[in-house]
Amino acid sequence: MNKRPTLSLKAKAAPAKKPATPRPPRPANRADAAPKADAAARPPQPPRSPDAPSASPWNKDAIRHHKPREGVGRPPLMGTAPAPQGERGLRPSYHRDLKPALQTEFKAELKADSLAFALLGAATAVVQVRGGMALPQALTGVFGTLDATPQGRGAIQDIAYRAMRQLGRSDALVGAMTEKAPEPLATALLACALPLMQLDAAGNAPYEAFTVVDQAVTAAGSHPDTARAKGMVNALLRRFLRERDALLASVARQPVARWNYPQWWIDAAVTAYPQDWQRILAAGDEAPPLTLRVNARKSPVDDYLAVLAEAGIGARRIGPHAVRLDKPMGVHGIPGFDAGIVSVQDAAAQLAAPLLDVQDGMRVLDACAAPGGKTCHILELADAHVTALDADPRRLARVGENLERLGLSATLQAAEAQTRGWWDGEGYDRILADVPCTASGIVRRHPDIRWLRRKADTLQLATLSGEILDNLWQMLRPNGKLLFVTCSLWPQESEAQAAAFAVRNGATRLDAPGQLLPVGGAEQDHDGLFYALFQKVA
Repeated sequence: MNKRPTLSLKAKAAPAKKPATPRPPRPANRADAAPKADAAARPPQPPRSPDAPSASPWNKDAIRHHKPREGVGRPPLMGTAPAPQGERGLRPSYHRDLKPALQTEFKAELKADSLAFALLGAATAVVQVRGGMALPQALTGVFGTLDATPQGRGAIQDIAYRAMRQLGRSDALVGAMTEKAPEPLATALLACALPLMQLDAAGNAPYEAFTVVDQAVTAAGSHPDTARAKGMVNALLRRFLRERDALLASVARQPVARWNYPQWWIDAAVTAYPQDWQRILAAGDEAPPLTLRVNARKSPVDDYLAVLAEAGIGARRIGPHAVRLDKPMGVHGIPGFDAGIVSVQDAAAQLAAPLLDVQDGMRVLDACAAPGGKTCHILELADAHVTALDADPRRLARVGENLERLGLSATLQAAEAQTRGWWDGEGYDRILADVPCTASGIVRRHPDIRWLRRKADTLQLATLSGEILDNLWQMLRPNGKLLFVTCSLWPQESEAQAAAFAVRNGATRLDAPGQLLPVGGAEQDHDGLFYALFQKVA
């Protein structure tokens, strides 16, 4: 390997000149170079410490609750699955251990109500997701650092979520327009700006394209990690404006860019749902609807719809207690939310409590309960003695907050569902087991999940979930019912898990919806949940 010559201040005699060795001609196009050229150019990775976590670390709380995975180095740039021959992907241009740490807590001097402010805030969150942090947690940190106003928070969140839903395409576009990847924060800024310059199905864009270019360049110039990339950001975004149609058509040949999922995720969807995979992936790229659950203790659904109509808010009933708003809005602006009349809960998730068929006086366990939507729904339908169990005390506190807002009460227990030390030995009449999973069925609500998950997570989480189900089954009274719920689309975590559980435990399987697919449409505009109901024969 050739080393770069070092400079010395001491004068030395010049060595005798040697005949120059002819250099082989450079390929006219990098795509014509030998396939190993890019790989050989990459710096060697440092050896992994024996105590360091594996490349796909998992922890049931980190995966189920979308926490950052501690100790994980920056993952490869997303959307860089092998492209068809002749096409360029986004190639790393730096060694992560030789660069200074990103200044994610830097507060730029930008107007708080400007698009540049929102773009830079969103880019800061996106670059942290690339490093393994869940988007909600990254946004919380950004909001605090920037002292963002409610309006600013809304803009930052909207742009960040758009970026996550189109990250595969954005990375492919940058790869098509540049020979090497920009620095991480500059790449994230481009990933936030490019979706704002593309038209939706109705032919509209959220901002004027030249405004996006101007504000993205302003944002780049305001931060020390992107200041030197200011000209590059300007050049790439202006080139995209000139060649938009051609560039989009070109990258659409790459599956990761076409669907905005990692290649392994696309392959898993094709294998599991050969007839519906395209609709499932497309639905996951759309923003979800805002669905409410009307508190049966406080208001009939029809009366609440009348309240919405009086407030000029379009909505319609889509279930026994479910109301879908025509347009999403902030929760505190929703009539009756602060008073506990309604809660936000997807239509598919609202099936859990009725399926359990809880009666007054029953002893009920909601395992893996946070943030508490299903716990609260159970108590809205019956006067039961409910224990809400969750391994994360901080998330369990959210269950308490939701119960308080709704005027309900339950026993909160911080413990892991696969253990028994917390249990008092008295059986439960009903158990709701909403077990840890890859959350592949709720990706439209959490678009960062697709980029945080690894293929190996499916098997690891299915193993953990099986342990939880077997443990909870021992706590169920004779003739009691256990409802197995997962928000995964992968059969290994859903149907295969349910079938294996029934065989291991001799459980009687009752009628339940099974796998719900998030394929869009008026009647199927819900998340991808799986339901299996079991009864313990006396």
